[in-house]
Amino acid sequence: MLLTTLTDDNAVTKAKSLIARSQQLPNSRAIIDMISTIMVYRFTSLTRTEVEAMIGITLQETRVYQDAKAEGKAEGKAEGKAEGAIEGRQAEGRSLILRQLSRRFGTLSAEVNAAVVALSIEKLEDLGEALLDFQEITQLMSWLETNR
Repeated sequence: MLLTTLTDDNAVTKAKSLIARSQQLPNSRAIIDMISTIMVYRFTSLTRTEVEAMIGITLQETRVYQDAKAEGKAEGKAEGKAEGAIEGRQAEGRSLILRQLSRRFGTLSAEVNAAVVALSIEKLEDLGEALLDFQEITQLMSWLETNR
């Protein structure tokens, strides 16, 4: 707790001293974790590398670093799953629209297929509604031309 009350320079000196002394103790990892956590929170404007150099340890070995890394991985996985779900829905939407168009007009040309696949999700939804009004393939092609 002393580290939180000292001036910056004195806190760095004291942290180095405490780390050196604690390395001979049986619970040195826990003590070093506590010291490094205090220093990381005290010097929030510094990078991890700068804090490491300042107190003479590698933060990658500390509990606070491992916890932050695990949190980052969990957030990344959650974001990846969300993006994958959106992409999956978009692909399903394109597939449905293409099947509906094929049912209405028969086999679609590669050009029409490519134009539908290139549509944004919003435009794809618009096409889903508009295709109910199309009687001829030329109406579809005209719609695609104006909505690219």
